[in-house]
Amino acid sequence: MANFYSTQRVVPNILLTGTPGTGKSTLGQELAQQLEFVYVNVGDVAKEKELYEGWDQDYECPILDEDRVIDELEEDMKTGGKVVDYHSCEFFPERWFDLVYVLRTDNSVLFHRLEQRGYSGRKLEDNIQCEIFQTILEEASNSYLPSIVRELPSNTPDDMEENISTIEDHIRQWKASKR
Repeated sequence: MANFYSTQRVVPNILLTGTPGTGKSTLGQELAQQLEFVYVNVGDVAKEKELYEGWDQDYECPILDEDRVIDELEEDMKTGGKVVDYHSCEFFPERWFDLVYVLRTDNSVLFHRLEQRGYSGRKLEDNIQCEIFQTILEEASNSYLPSIVRELPSNTPDDMEENISTIEDHIRQWKASKR
């Protein structure tokens, strides 16, 4: 069911999600620039506004305070034209997004990318397992209407260019459906 905000938007809000290392930030920044949308990296917002509720010793990273993130972004998400990037998606309100993309990366490519970021041990293994078991894709499929969730490959620079073109096509279709 459409919500009030999505029916009032003239341009969509887009969520890019996927396992860390799948290229969300690279694609999101490029996409936002080309579309003249606002790029929102949830991790950066949380860091800037200190939207944490603790520290995860196992993964050596802060624990996001999801409620505070929602409160921080709520007003901005009412209008369209946002490209939001985060590795999880189930806590975001469904009303925020008109298009949801889950980036997927082959395990050998992802392993290399995460190693380059300094991931090791359990953190590296758990993220690879997350990709193998399609955890983020399942999360997105369970959290949003199936008609707005799409899986995109993200292994090469050519994939990024193709993904931008695909998303631009989806936006044109979305706008046409609003008329």
